[in-house]
Amino acid sequence: MPSSSTPADDLAFVVRTLARTAVDNERAFSDLDAVAGDGDFGYSLARGFEIVLADWDSLVSETPAELLKKVALVISKRVGGTSGPLWGTAFLRAAGAVKDRPELNAADAVAMLRAAAEGIKARGKSDVGDKTLLDALIPMTDALERRLADGEPTAGGAELAALAATTARAAADATAPMQARRGRQSYTGERSIGSPDPGAVAVAVMAERIAAEWDARD
Repeated sequence: MPSSSTPADDLAFVVRTLARTAVDNERAFSDLDAVAGDGDFGYSLARGFEIVLADWDSLVSETPAELLKKVALVISKRVGGTSGPLWGTAFLRAAGAVKDRPELNAADAVAMLRAAAEGIKARGKSDVGDKTLLDALIPMTDALERRLADGEPTAGGAELAALAATTARAAADATAPMQARRGRQSYTGERSIGSPDPGAVAVAVMAERIAAEWDARD
């Protein structure tokens, strides 16, 4: 990580990068969703995250949990369709995982991701193999957890971001041959086979941008 950054800076960078990626990829995510869904995924996601960017100064908080809770509220209110409740729940559960933490470390990052995934599971009644964003989010989280458990608790932020990106991309690509079992795409049956899940791809694209920009940020 940049030498001048703090864990709070890292979290703010990640959240802002998620938001920028959602806005910048509105059309691409919607086009992918249109293959077997209703084509509004990118639009819905961008409408919420553009508010996060516009209101950023009012969202910045003294604690990581407070920032995540504020973002969760925006997403829940502004993102339409099924994405709003799922992504809003993810941010809210992530906040709960670090509610007593004034500072964060790599293990906290894994805890936030794990809590987010569990929240999405519960809210969407879905799991790995159902062809949803969980098919990228959970393998990515598992990979990060294994890296830390393998005796590398001090692995740098850039290294972990790169691992997250490569794992999420491989996992997202692996959703292409799956048949969707949850969400709007599940209504199309076998037509959902052959293209990757838009939510999983969004997780991968976001992770890739975080990795690409980790050391380049101010």
